[in-house]
Amino acid sequence: MLGEVSPECRRRLVTHYGSEVVGWLDAAPAVLEQAAERWKLALGTYHDAGHASVLATADTLDGRPLLLKAWADPARFRNEVAALRLWAGGSAVGVVEVADDLAVAALEMIGGRPGGGERPAREAQAVAAVLQGLHTFGRRRRRPTVLPLLATYLHQEVRPRIRRRLEAADVGPYHDLVDALLPELMALEEDDSRKTVLHADLYRENVLFDWLGHPRLIDPLPMVGDAAFDWAFWTVYYDLGHGTDVRLATAARISCIPVPVLAPWCRAHALDGLLYYLETGDPRAPRMADVLAWLSTPTPGSRS
Repeated sequence: MLGEVSPECRRRLVTHYGSEVVGWLDAAPAVLEQAAERWKLALGTYHDAGHASVLATADTLDGRPLLLKAWADPARFRNEVAALRLWAGGSAVGVVEVADDLAVAALEMIGGRPGGGERPAREAQAVAAVLQGLHTFGRRRRRPTVLPLLATYLHQEVRPRIRRRLEAADVGPYHDLVDALLPELMALEEDDSRKTVLHADLYRENVLFDWLGHPRLIDPLPMVGDAAFDWAFWTVYYDLGHGTDVRLATAARISCIPVPVLAPWCRAHALDGLLYYLETGDPRAPRMADVLAWLSTPTPGSRS
């Protein structure tokens, strides 16, 4: 028996979804146990990570380690599984079993342990190569119709929340920088020739490494849209404030999207992030402001 989810996991999901997720959290252990029984798996312990799901380790009858993932949001479950299946055979985590009625999936255990293996020396170059491969799959394979569109996300979520945060947050010393970049963000347009299935959540913790040091992508928030969105997200957020210049140059080289095309997308991510950090009092706000200022120079060239 798994027992109750940890207080930390409960806090993260309540912060993410609100108090309406409490009932689901209470039921999550039984849901995971039901899935494990259905697939004849031996349950291990919780893996206390993530903000939108509950995770537990498990083993098959022949000892293969897996990770069971239960989603609080059925739509997020459907979208993530659809994207991972589209990317099957690539460098995303593999889907072993799925229970649609429970919104639970059994996923391969990257590197044989939660959190994956050691990170290689040329991490940025390796991650860029696999991201390009996933984008290629997203262009060449039949895309699931259930996936949301980046255009809708930008129009209905990103731009409205930026306007709201500008009204609510005190941007202080960043006022001139924000004012200068806001029109560019509002006018940002996609290029249909680069349309693919996006990972859209390329934080460093969502890239694990297998036994051989190869990167494997987990936890996508998939959308269909311009690949520049993913490359810019990775450039800004993968290791905030460190190696931004290296990632931007690597993204342009591997994706064949020029820096002047990627830079506005990078600035859009950084501006959105800065306003969020200011609104929530996050101590990373000055670091994001530095990244945004560097991205706003005529020719970003100094290390950031």
